[in-house]
Amino acid sequence: MGERAAYPNDLTDEQWAVVGPFLQAWKDRHPSVSGHQGRDQR
Repeated sequence: MGERAAYPNDLTDEQWAVVGPFLQAWKDRHPSVSGHQGRDQR
């Protein structure tokens, strides 16, 4: 499967570097009710 086309609202790697730690901290404090662990997107 190849790379997907970029969307205008996609985050750059630099933006992910800023936002990513906040999202991970939130996820660590709010586990899924179903127990689903998800998968790394990056």
